[in-house]
Amino acid sequence: MTLTDLDAKFLRLAYDEALAGFEEGGCPIGSVLARGDALVSQGRNQRVQGGDPIAHGEMDALRKAGRQKTYRDTTLYTSLSPCMMCTGTIIQFGIPRVVVGENKTFGGNEDFLRSRGVEVIIADDPDCIALMTRFIEEKPELWAEDIAED
Repeated sequence: MTLTDLDAKFLRLAYDEALAGFEEGGCPIGSVLARGDALVSQGRNQRVQGGDPIAHGEMDALRKAGRQKTYRDTTLYTSLSPCMMCTGTIIQFGIPRVVVGENKTFGGNEDFLRSRGVEVIIADDPDCIALMTRFIEEKPELWAEDIAED
């Protein structure tokens, strides 16, 4: 599948969230939840800022969305391929479509999502790749903590 103009717009918002997180001293991972062309919520990794180990970008965006009658008509945009925790949440909530900014710096769980019927689009966004590359180079200890590696 190819990125639509709407996908590019929402993915850019996810990148902007990631950049804001980086500038706050956190992990630069942003996420947006959209329903068609309507923005539902946006968020960013808040693990460092809030001291919350499960406040990943996707989780922050979903938390900010509040209760939804359904997620089956939404798309989740994330600047980085989702980890297993976020992947599980996507499946649990029945989110049918995920647009990933990049999976070069972290290969998440795209195949698992696809095996559960989720449409996954990898954008290979150069800005997302550059931001994560910079973060990993500048803060390798924080990155290792975020992905639970020693």
